Amino acid sequence: MIDTSHIGAALPAFEVEVERGRLALFAKAIGQTDPLYSDLEAARAAGHPDLPVPPTFLFCLEMDAPDPAALRKRLDIDIARVLHGEQRFRYHRPAHAGDRLRFEPVIADIYAKKGGALEFVVRDTRVSNQHGEAVADLRCVTVVRNPQGAES
Repeated sequence: MIDTSHIGAALPAFEVEVERGRLALFAKAIGQTDPLYSDLEAARAAGHPDLPVPPTFLFCLEMDAPDPAALRKRLDIDIARVLHGEQRFRYHRPAHAGDRLRFEPVIADIYAKKGGALEFVVRDTRVSNQHGEAVADLRCVTVVRNPQGAES
C-alpha cells in the first residue's frame, strides 16, 4: 500500500521556457489548423503578444521536470503497475511563447478502491508565469494496480 503520510508533500518545483517552435510543432501534431497557434502574425492580429499555449500543452511542459519520475520514486511505485487515470486543467490566464512558467507540484491525495487492488495518487500542480501570476492549476490522477491489494 502507498504510504498516505506523503499527502501534502511538495515535489521539486521547476521552470520551463515556452518556445515558439515547439508550440507550432505541437499544434501541427494535434491537427490544430487555426493559424493562431502556429503563425505569429495571426496570433498578434488576434491580440496576443506571441503564439498562445494550446490548452493541453501544459501537460507536455510538466514532463520537462528535471526528474519526471520524482513522484513514482518518492512513493516507490513500479511503473509497470501505473495507469494514467485523469488529467484536468483549470485556466486563469493565457500563456504565450517567451513566457517562463513555474510548475509547483504537490501530492494532494492518496486513496484506495476495490479493497486496495487500485490505489490512486492525486498530484496538483500550480503553474505561474514569470510575473508570479497564476496561469493554471493542473490535476493528474495516477492509478496504481496492486494485484495483492484485495488480499492484503
